[in-house]
Amino acid sequence: MLRNLFKSYKLILLYGVSLAVLLFVMRWLEFRLLVISHATELYAAAIAIVFMVLGIWVAKQLTKPKTVLVEKTVYVSPSSENFERNEKALEELGISKRELEVLELIAQGLSNNEIAERLFVSLNTIKTHSSKLFEKLEVNRRAQAVEAAKRLGIIPQ
Repeated sequence: MLRNLFKSYKLILLYGVSLAVLLFVMRWLEFRLLVISHATELYAAAIAIVFMVLGIWVAKQLTKPKTVLVEKTVYVSPSSENFERNEKALEELGISKRELEVLELIAQGLSNNEIAERLFVSLNTIKTHSSKLFEKLEVNRRAQAVEAAKRLGIIPQ
């Protein structure tokens, strides 16, 4: 039955398929001619879109908040008038009396030159005492040394 139906409509199907193929070829050629005739504009548009997306991404990266929350324990003694030096910590760390003097002056905010003048020693001596203090307290900076000494009870708060 299907063969009979196909034979009777064979010519109509052939014309329909050939018209569809012809329409497809014409649309493909039209698109191809459109792309060829406007190739520079299409390339410029593609480049513009890429740079627009890149610009938006860079703007988002630059405007991200760069805040860092740091929680730090602050050691506060009840009163610095009743300060009792932690002699045990001094002995364990091996901090000499001169190094302790230098540490106290660092805590007061004096520079190496000012400390040298006040203690009547050379600048190199103060630098040596400071570096030894940093080693003993296992720190890298003056502020860290002062903080560590306060935490250990070596100098008043």
